[in-house]
Amino acid sequence: MKLIIAIIKPFKLDDVREALTGVGITGMTVSEVKGFGRQKGQTEIYRGAEYSTNMVPKIKIEVVCGAGLVDRAVEAIQAAASTGAIGDGKIFVLEVGQAVRIRTGETDETAL
Repeated sequence: MKLIIAIIKPFKLDDVREALTGVGITGMTVSEVKGFGRQKGQTEIYRGAEYSTNMVPKIKIEVVCGAGLVDRAVEAIQAAASTGAIGDGKIFVLEVGQAVRIRTGETDETAL
């Protein structure tokens, strides 16, 4: 089992969700996060005054899937989240040691 963590632009969430559903992903966790990379924050105008923010709003998506589905899921996220501009985000893939469905006690891939 693998954990896929994707940090994307907020307006791309629906596109990524549809793309993941299309490859067979049945669930995900979504969080609103802030961060920066090469963008180095952004400048905004509020009530006529310009100010700089160090953190840019992003969406963090977490998906756990079987090893056989990882490549298709990563490709789907990359295709759906890409705008070609700086700040499109990152995708991380990590190993998952164990999963347990609380309601039924199912474990590992049957718990997904």
